[in-house]
Amino acid sequence: MSRKRLYITVFLACLAGYIWLGVSYYFTWAGDGQWAGACPFRHLTGMPCPSCGSTGSVLSLIGGDVGAALYSNPAGLLLAAIMLIIPLWIAGDLLSSKSTFHRFYIDAEKRLAARRLAIPAILLVVANWIWNFYKYL
Repeated sequence: MSRKRLYITVFLACLAGYIWLGVSYYFTWAGDGQWAGACPFRHLTGMPCPSCGSTGSVLSLIGGDVGAALYSNPAGLLLAAIMLIIPLWIAGDLLSSKSTFHRFYIDAEKRLAARRLAIPAILLVVANWIWNFYKYL
């Protein structure tokens, strides 16, 4: 993927995430405090997906409740870090005419394709999914 296309895609993904957090925050705290989210997998199957609870996790972090964030979905901590760091990293690259994020992305893509990293990454996702089943059932 070209640098320009990567930066635009990641920026738009982060922007969509910020908008989703705003909508979720509004419906959670301005409403009755019960926001079911909009996971299509969960709505269709009745079972949580590996990322179910991520929005609640990030909202809990924003509210300062790390324990609730970990309970909602431990992956939410990583998501929150990504949503904070990546836009700043891209902005720094654009301001300094560098490509450090693009190089990092290319390198990470290669490393995650290797079995020694891909298998543990998949196992972490499966463990998180099991956690979601445990807490929702």
